Amino acid sequence: MEANTILNGVKKMQNITISGNVGKDAELRTVRDSQVLSFNVGVKNGFGKDAGSVWYRCSLWGKAAESFSGSLKKGTKVFITGDLTHDEYEGKPQFNVRVGSIDTAPRFEAVASVPQPSATSQNQHTSFDDDLDDSVPF
Repeated sequence: MEANTILNGVKKMQNITISGNVGKDAELRTVRDSQVLSFNVGVKNGFGKDAGSVWYRCSLWGKAAESFSGSLKKGTKVFITGDLTHDEYEGKPQFNVRVGSIDTAPRFEAVASVPQPSATSQNQHTSFDDDLDDSVPF
């Protein structure tokens, strides 16, 4: 069972956009003189007790595969657009995405690295009350 449609005798792929987290570190392989980066992306589905995840098996090819090979680690937030196909394995659906574009969310360092206001800047803080005009009619 494939997620392809046939229009006027031409097979068309379904395009999908997903946002989720990489399940484990991506693996770079060589296939027929080309590089392929394989990784799984989990996307949250549902709310509360009904919450779950849908997993997508993603493949990124060529120079892009080499570029992203060191950066797609477990837990990395990714935004992907690509061609979707699906099939079944042991009665369970498997969703495959040939990645056309990928972007990663920036990783933030620990909260301790966020600059804190100094004591002198706190003393120079102007209250909003100082700016209010008592003659405002409302």
